[in-house]
Amino acid sequence: MAYDAKATQQRILGAATDEFARYGVAGARVDRIATAAQANKRAIYDYFGDKDGLFAAVLEQLMADLAEAVPPAPATGEDAAATGDGAAGTGSPAADLGAYAERLFDYHRAHPQALRLLMWEALQLGEESVPGEERRTRHYDDKVRSAAAATGRDEEEARTLLFLTMGLVGWSLAMPQVRRMVLGEDAAPEHLRGAVADAVRRLTGRDG
Repeated sequence: MAYDAKATQQRILGAATDEFARYGVAGARVDRIATAAQANKRAIYDYFGDKDGLFAAVLEQLMADLAEAVPPAPATGEDAAATGDGAAGTGSPAADLGAYAERLFDYHRAHPQALRLLMWEALQLGEESVPGEERRTRHYDDKVRSAAAATGRDEEEARTLLFLTMGLVGWSLAMPQVRRMVLGEDAAPEHLRGAVADAVRRLTGRDG
């Protein structure tokens, strides 16, 4: 069977995602990633350079997957009808940041590695530059432009609204102990989904 470089890279990225989510960048081990990916360590260094390069590639792929699965863009006309995002009986786009927050909430519940990886990165690097920062910044700039289109705000205001939206979603899911202490034992994540979306709509002035 011919060697499939692309398949090998995808196995490495999948194994690295699990390893980094569990141990962080400092605690992750290339040999464990290689074993889980059924690849040799040399392949990891050849394809990704070093462990930081591999971590950057993991985050870049996760962000690309997230952007494709949860685009913060307004849905209109046939698209809104097809996705269920259109406001019933009005024909106006309801894919505002509140709807985006709900979709983002659902995505992170189904893919908890993304938040874990970002938390590990923040713990270990703090205010330092992160791997792939320029490319990732361009990714967020795309989200800002979509948020501006969805809310009708200028990009500077949309940037703040998007960050607050991401914060409400992320904090609600990433801090279960704080959620439990503040909201009580029965405050399951699914109970917060609508509350987060309502809070975002109030921030954007779309609370109807």
